[in-house]
Amino acid sequence: MSQHSPLTGTRNLIRTIAISVAATGLLTWLALGGRTDGFLRFLSGLDMRLHWPDFGLIARAPLQIQIHVASVAVALIIGGALLTGVKGNTQHRVLGWTWSVAMASAAISSLFIQTIRPGHFSFLHLFAGWTLIALPFAIAQARRHNVRVHGRMMTGLFVGGLVIAGITAFVPGRMMWEMMFG
Repeated sequence: MSQHSPLTGTRNLIRTIAISVAATGLLTWLALGGRTDGFLRFLSGLDMRLHWPDFGLIARAPLQIQIHVASVAVALIIGGALLTGVKGNTQHRVLGWTWSVAMASAAISSLFIQTIRPGHFSFLHLFAGWTLIALPFAIAQARRHNVRVHGRMMTGLFVGGLVIAGITAFVPGRMMWEMMFG
């Protein structure tokens, strides 16, 4: 099978996401004391009622959160298509520019969201800062035809900026948690 086939890209994406989810779970476990009983107590104490998402929470949220959620949704959908599709053609370039604008919008809008500590930046803003630095560099690598570095950086931005940061959006007490489980 060709190195650039969509099936190979899908396998790599699934493997990358699985590793990211496992790493996030491990970090959560360690943050809760690194003991199984503490982790199980944490999970059992959650009031989880999976239901149809309450999109009204997003509709009632401030504009910066609405822009952020919309940008992330676009970036997730297009990013998945880019990672699993054929590279280097016109469709990839057009979708790539659209994805880049969505990622930049998500990063910039997140700088105006300060719900963890009102009036202060949180550790999540590091993802935004990294995205705003790495994204132009990754685009420059594509323009220089340095496909290997470009691909690695864009995959890193997808996994770090969307998957790992996105998992933190579903922490109990945050809006996405309430939308899905509250």
